[in-house]
Order: sequence, then structure tokens, then C-alpha cells
Amino acid sequence: MAKYSSPDDQRLIVKVSKLYYEENLNQDDIVERLHLSRSKVSRILQRARDEGIVQINVISPNGIMSELETRLESRFHLKEAIIIESHATDPQSTITHQLGITAAAYFVRTLQNNDLIGISWGSTLHEMVTVLQPIETKGVQVVQIIGGLGQPEAEVHATDLCRRLSRILSARLTLLPAPGIVDNLRTKEAFLTDTYVQRAMDLFTKLDVAYVGIGSPTPDSLVIKDGSIINNNELSNLLSHHAVGDIALRFFDNFGQPVLNDVDSRVIGINLLQLATIKRVVGVAGGPDKPSAILGALRGGLIDILITDSITAQTVLDLSGYK
Repeated sequence: MAKYSSPDDQRLIVKVSKLYYEENLNQDDIVERLHLSRSKVSRILQRARDEGIVQINVISPNGIMSELETRLESRFHLKEAIIIESHATDPQSTITHQLGITAAAYFVRTLQNNDLIGISWGSTLHEMVTVLQPIETKGVQVVQIIGGLGQPEAEVHATDLCRRLSRILSARLTLLPAPGIVDNLRTKEAFLTDTYVQRAMDLFTKLDVAYVGIGSPTPDSLVIKDGSIINNNELSNLLSHHAVGDIALRFFDNFGQPVLNDVDSRVIGINLLQLATIKRVVGVAGGPDKPSAILGALRGGLIDILITDSITAQTVLDLSGYK
């Protein structure tokens, strides 16, 4: 398309642009006012942008990390990155709480009727569910994707999270009535014969969305802290197999590949191959212990949406060598 070159053409471009962008007239108003065709007004506005007469700048308010989000999305081909502002002095509890609030906002924004929603477990998802308010939905179903871990009465326990979420949504509920990890393969095989366990596991690859925490194999993590889920010997074994993180107790290495050891064989819940079949996996995690785990999950394509904090996000990019 030829450029507008005469002063009259340029004058018209400026006039149409000012009416549209500064006086907030719509295209139909401009058509009537200047006696132009609608298609010509549309072409003029496009030309104004192409020639730099109109320059559109999006300025992020303080606390909105849009540039950092875009860099993460570009580097790891994410559908969306959502980043909260964090500071070096923030305790983990503050980061976890803020991530939960942000995850709840995303949950409400993207919730659709008839969604089949998978939930794992952990502190950030507990915070997400805690701040959610009752929502009217139709045909929604909540599915527990990892068996129970830790004390059953704990608020971060998968069963409790799923029950609470289903009440908030007035949704159907499918629990996975089994421990998240058992002592041996014989016990696991016995649980897998249960009709209700099979019913839940059959839904894993049919989920529309899964909300998961991303754990890191450190002595202070939920799965290791009290030794009731994984003990120190098992932790050492995982580290010797280069585990850097886990999703629903499925450990993976620095490139997001499954760590297939004794621990993995005794887990009752979704595995990483099943996770990969889900249309949308939302990972919620942040804090100083999480960058390596998040980087592994991103490299392996284990999550589609990441909700994290700004310091963690920048550290992940630095570790990946992204400039």
C-alpha cells in the first residue's frame, strides 16, 4: 500500500487519529463527521500506526511485572506468566499468601461451566482455596489428583482442599481415597484395585485444568520436614538421581524429566506423562527455594501457566541463561 505523502493526506491522518484517540470518537462518528467511508477510516487509522504518527505505549503501574511476564512467556513458551512483586526481606509465608490471592484471581477469571478441575496439594493451593468466595457454577467437577499426604486433618491435605473447593463451587467431587505414597508395591497394587481409586484415576487425562504446587527437595519442604512422607534416606536417594523438584510427588530433574526411583514407584496419583495430556496446567510456586524446581518444570514443559514472584522469576531467567 502506498504511503500518504501529500500534506493533505498527512493532515487527514492526523485529524482522524486525534478524533479517534484523543476525543474518543468511534469510527462511525468519524464517518459521519468527515464524510468518509468506514473502510477508509479504518485504513487511515492503520496507516497512522504503521507510519508512526500514532504510537501506542502501554505503561505498567507500579507492582505490575508485565515485562518480566513477557520474558518468561517468550523464553519458555508459556500460555501465561503472572508475577507478583516481591522483596528480599519478604518471609516465605507472605510470598505464599500473596501467590494464593493471585492464583485465586486467575482461577475466577478463567473458570468455565462444565470444567473438570484437578487439584494437587500444598501451601500455595491452600491459600488459593482459602481466599476464594462462593461462586455459582454449572457442571463443574473437582478431582483429587494425588492421594493424601501428611496429617489428614491438615489444611494443605489434598482431600481437604478438594472438599473445600467443591463446596465453594457447589461442584461435584471425586476424591482419590488412598495415601499419596505407600510403603511397598504390594500395598499400592491393593489400593489400585479399589473402584473409587480407579474412578478418580480414570479422570486424570480428561481434566480441563490442573492446579499444582511445585515442590523442591530440601529438608524444610512440606514433603520432607517431619519425615512422614519422605525420610532423609529417600531424600538422599532422590538427590543422587538429580531431582530438583516435584509436582504431586512426581520428582523431576533439571530438564523436567521424571526421576524414576523407588519413591516414584510407590506414589498413588497422577504421573508426569498424564499431566502432559491436560489442556492447561497451572503451577503456583515462589520463594528462595523454588527457582531450580520451577526451571526444571518449565524446561520439561510440565506447566502451561506459571504464577510466581518477581525475585523467583528473575532468578529462573538468570539460571536459564536468558538475557
